[in-house]
Amino acid sequence: MLPIMLQLYNLRDELAVDFEGTLQKIAALGYRYVELAGLYGKSPKEFKAGLLTAGLTAVSAHVPYRDMLADPENVMDRYIEIGCKYIVIPYLIEADRCTSPNYEGVKKEIAKLGELAKKQGAILLYHNHEFEFQSYHGKYALDDLYDSIPADLLQTEIDTCWANIGGVDPGEYILKYRGRSPVVHLKDFYLPEGLSPENMYELIGQAKQAGPNAKGGFEFRAVGYGRQDIPAILKAAEEAGASWVVVEQDLPTPGKTPLECAKDSIDYLKGLQ
Repeated sequence: MLPIMLQLYNLRDELAVDFEGTLQKIAALGYRYVELAGLYGKSPKEFKAGLLTAGLTAVSAHVPYRDMLADPENVMDRYIEIGCKYIVIPYLIEADRCTSPNYEGVKKEIAKLGELAKKQGAILLYHNHEFEFQSYHGKYALDDLYDSIPADLLQTEIDTCWANIGGVDPGEYILKYRGRSPVVHLKDFYLPEGLSPENMYELIGQAKQAGPNAKGGFEFRAVGYGRQDIPAILKAAEEAGASWVVVEQDLPTPGKTPLECAKDSIDYLKGLQ
């Protein structure tokens, strides 16, 4: 089994209320590594100290693309100071996607960010959603992105839920980027047959009109409790040369807390060992 990270976005509300206590609870579940999504008002020194006290290590961080553009060196430095090896572009707003006339410029800016990350001893990754699986110049927009930027400047963080919803087999898609997939997002979900997932999820900083995890609709699930073939995804990740897998669940399973879901996920994964 590859080392397991927990994406702290899963517990964003809890961390905002009780930062140190929530980190302790995460460690008590058996997690030792985390992926960041914001600093919750803490300085890098304070954040790192909280992790150290809890016995946790930061490996990667989701950092908004436009935040990095505004002050790339200082923004990256904050996360590198905490110990993050990977800096991840988590999401592109509509104005920066392949449907925008700005997109070719966006790709050039991402390449520049990759160069800066490399210079600072980190690795830039891109975390997909489902919209990158639309056609762009005869291929998936996500493939175009990776074709346009060298692997030493941009590597993958394939989100297996959105890859599945985007229409590809997650394991096969991870293997497509063998040697370029150091971090893989394990994300499970439930989707009733015949129901479209469009506009049924929440993204960082953006709430969609139709809420996810509504009764009878799309639901994020703990890893191993949804429709994903997790053993096949893990096998593909190992064969592709991944170094880490990440437990991510944007919203808790109905009737459960985020912490309970985090426990369900790691218990399931440890049960596969």
